[in-house]
Parts: sequence; structure tokens; C-alpha cells
Amino acid sequence: MRSIPAFAVVKAAGGRADVATSALSMLKLGDVPEPELPTRDWVRVKPNLSGICGSDLAAISGHISLYLDPLTSYPFVPGHEVVGELEDGSRVVIEPALGCVVRGVDPPCPRCAEGRPGLCYNVTEGPIEVGLQTGYCAGTGGGWGEVLVAHPSQIHAIPESLSDEAAVLIEPFACCVHAALRGGAGKDDIVVVSGAGTIGLLTVAAVRLFTPPKRLIAIAKHPTQRDLARKLGADQVIVPADVYQRVRFATGARRLDGMNRPLLLGGADVTFECVGRADSLNDAVRYTREGGTVVAVGMPGEEKVDWAPIWQRELTVTGAYAYGSEPKHKGKRTFDLALDAAAEMHLDELTGPLFGLGEYRDAITYAMSAGRLGAVKVAFDLRRLRA
Repeated sequence: MRSIPAFAVVKAAGGRADVATSALSMLKLGDVPEPELPTRDWVRVKPNLSGICGSDLAAISGHISLYLDPLTSYPFVPGHEVVGELEDGSRVVIEPALGCVVRGVDPPCPRCAEGRPGLCYNVTEGPIEVGLQTGYCAGTGGGWGEVLVAHPSQIHAIPESLSDEAAVLIEPFACCVHAALRGGAGKDDIVVVSGAGTIGLLTVAAVRLFTPPKRLIAIAKHPTQRDLARKLGADQVIVPADVYQRVRFATGARRLDGMNRPLLLGGADVTFECVGRADSLNDAVRYTREGGTVVAVGMPGEEKVDWAPIWQRELTVTGAYAYGSEPKHKGKRTFDLALDAAAEMHLDELTGPLFGLGEYRDAITYAMSAGRLGAVKVAFDLRRLRA
């Protein structure tokens, strides 16, 4: 639920897990009415697994940007990384963007007409309430509940070969496929992926599969993350403290040391910033070469970033949000590209531990320290409720 005092309390506590999951927070466990079908063509979905995303943790811990507040309706049931079942028992994943088609708006806005529903102009219109996505809209329900409602255009069938544990990663993987295609690395490029949480690791995989460069470098803080980055396609894995030296060696750049942090003359051709925090963002614009590209994939909050390197180096800095239709793949939907690629990726190895909804405090606490604990995608297992 929306509560400015609760948000302020959690933010003032530094987003600590014990405060973010306490009675003082905005997150509550309880019974709410089942969401109604907005129109007759909508369907009910019973979630099987629902991931805990970095954006969910940012909202719970007070790190989320208030830019998103008017694009959200309250109270909402979180959960937008969802694998579930229809009433006939078929398994599906949900594409959560709530664009013009979902909202029944015709003609569609210019961005939806381009196949980019994540950038929809009409997020306040139609038979549902305000919201960019399922899981941030009061009228749709979300994956952290027993039932949600979805428009047929949001439904993607899951092949039998893909387990629930693998399918729950299709939504974040689709985001990373979209990011890789936005970055557009070429075969002669040196690419850096900064961060090795869920988004960072899946971006490594997406770059390797869809835009393979000359060299792919991953920055990973924890041992398990470093092992997984190599497995998913990184040519080189480095720790954050070594980033300037290692990128320098890989690219033949020159290093200059300043009063606060170094910079490289030269550097990476394309950097995917998957952390979303000030330190990582400020480093990314200093080790990406002049005229290079930085893609913001991890969701940033209100972070202080020095714009001087962006200006002086003439960097192209672009966001990569959500998914849609991909022009570089003849307009094929990002979710379909992700589903096609997932079959050989063993994504189920990235999922776990799983928690029941009643264990939400433990789940959130674990997810906030997932990297240090050797986990990637912590998720809620709602199959237990139907066992």
C-alpha cells in the first residue's frame, strides 16, 4: 500500500531488511479480493512461481525513484516475473507491460504502434488502473498473490521442456535480450557487463547469444557470480576493484588517476550497467571509450552521477526498459526470442531458494543478500498453496 511515512521510515533506515519487512513498512501480508476481469476476453492466471526482482526490492527498501510513483496505482500486489497456469491447466508466462493493446486503446499510441508497449503513453487509460506493468497496478493483481488477471496478448505458452524454475526467468531474460539489442555490439567490440545479479548474468547470456562481441568482460563481486558469468558466456570475469586495470589491458587504453577516481583514455566500446547505483554508473562512464555506448539496464534510483565524462567523451547513454518487438529480428517479440533461446540455457540452475508467501520476511531478507549467499533468483513458490 502507498504510505509516505512508511516509505520515509524504511528509507531513513537505509533499506535494512528487518525494517523493510516490519510492521512499519508498506509491505503487508493479508487477504484481498480477487481481481475482477476488466473485460470478457481477459483471463485468470494462478501463479506457480513468482520472482523477487531488484525493482521489487528497491520499492520495499525505499531505494526506488519517486519518478515511478504517478505511474503506479495502490494498493498493488507485487510480482511481475510470473509463471502460472490458466484455468485449463496450461502453463504460461506473463508479459507484464500494460500498453494500448492490453488497455483496449485503439488506435494505439505511437510507441505501441512501433511495438514498444513498455513506453506506452496511455498507462492511465482503459478498464484498468494506472500502471506500467502487472505487479504495479491495483487492478490486475500480481505474482505474489494466488490469482492475477491478464489480457490474452500478455500470455505466452511455455514448452513442456521448460520447467517452472526456468520459465520464471523468461521475463528478466527478455529485458536483457532487449538490452543487448539496444546496445548493438559488433563482432570487433570489447563489451563490459557491470554487475552479476540476475540482470547482469542474463545480460551476459543475451550479449553472447544475440550480439557476440570480440571480447565480453563481466564484473562480478561474489565467487558464485563469477562462476556463472563464465558459464553464461563471459570471456573474462573481473572483480570491481580491478575494473580500470583490466579494461585498460583488454583495450589498450591509457589510465589517468584523478582526485576521486580514475579514467581511461580509450576503453570499452559498449558497457551494460546492470547495478543501477552511483559508484557503478560513475565508473561505467569513465572506462567506456570516447564515442562509446553505455546502456542502463539495472533500475537506477535517484543516483548522483557526474555528467562531465558523458559530455566530454560524447558518450551515447541509453536506457533499456522492458521489451516489445525487435526490429533487428524482423519485429519478433522479445519474449518469443527469450523463450526460443531458453531451451538450451539451463535457467533452472539460477532459480532458488524458493519460499512460501507466509515466509515473505525470510524471502525478502534472503533476496537482499542473494549475491553474497550464492543465489541468483529468489522466488515465491505458490504451488505449495495448491498441494
